Amino acid sequence: MSLHEPLLDGAQRAFLSCYLDNLALVERLHRLLLDVIKDEFERLRILEINSVQALLLFNIGENEVTAGELKSRGYYQGSNVSYNLKKLVELGYMHHQRSEVDRRSVRVRLTEKGRRVRGMVADLFERHAEGIEKRGLVDASGMDEINRSLRRMERFWTEQIRYIY
Repeated sequence: MSLHEPLLDGAQRAFLSCYLDNLALVERLHRLLLDVIKDEFERLRILEINSVQALLLFNIGENEVTAGELKSRGYYQGSNVSYNLKKLVELGYMHHQRSEVDRRSVRVRLTEKGRRVRGMVADLFERHAEGIEKRGLVDASGMDEINRSLRRMERFWTEQIRYIY
């Protein structure tokens, strides 16, 4: 579909343009987040894990989850979760244990080493939140409005997926 689609009136074309800008921005923000984490880890000389793995450790936190739950709970967005879990276990950032009930299921949780990395990412995010607030870029109500809008888009997209099946 083109922005110059003749079937759209001016208001519809403007809304579509804003929507496409939102999509591009969400994607760029995610990539930038990974770059920011990567830069922080390079500064700290933590080179054995990548930013995707560090973000996974942050998102898991104190929870114990199965690999399948990582995506359903929103802890992990990528397609290669098995590789990253295996790597984090091999490097000592995560424990894994087969379920007693279902031997096919593996539960994972952070080790002390993983919790330290999680703390580093949490510190980074805290510094960023403080910087955004101090510079007056977005206040608390603005953050709330952004979150509400993104959650509405998330629900819409989720409904689209469910509708297809």
